[in-house]
Amino acid sequence: MSIKKGKDKVMKEEIRINRDEFTPVTQEDYLRVDNLCRELLLRFYEQLQADGLSPEEATALASGADYFLLNFLVDFKGYNLFDEKPGIVRQFAGNWYIVNTLEPDMAHLAPHLRGIAAFYRFLCDQRFISAGYLREIEKECGELAYYESRIASFWGIEGDGYLTWERECTLKEGWSGTGRA
Repeated sequence: MSIKKGKDKVMKEEIRINRDEFTPVTQEDYLRVDNLCRELLLRFYEQLQADGLSPEEATALASGADYFLLNFLVDFKGYNLFDEKPGIVRQFAGNWYIVNTLEPDMAHLAPHLRGIAAFYRFLCDQRFISAGYLREIEKECGELAYYESRIASFWGIEGDGYLTWERECTLKEGWSGTGRA
């Protein structure tokens, strides 16, 4: 990956990567893919600043994307971040985030969704994903009322209600079976 730096700004330049290198297969691959994702997230962070965001704003967006990419998409699902999988943000925000967070709430989830949308916009600008997939990601990131209702219904689960709650937005659909959950 390469990006030129100019006077205190990062100049937009094509980033060259091998998409296949982002597919984890073995345990060693997960570490390699994590490092490749971190490099790409750093480029994203630098581009946000070049586009005029403050370091604090760029950090918030990159951190939101980082949590989704590294903890969920790569480590849990075992997916390549360039594979276009509609519904993946919905699985993250409507299920995985809720059950894997001590005190899930919209105040903490919303920044992740903003970071995810911004990161996928960056990927689209680099022509790593299609414009159609970006629209799907942005749509899923914008379903705040749905995610808020999922959090509320999670807190209201009684008895055997978890299975019903999980089926509404299951993690099993599209699950590769290679994740390390």
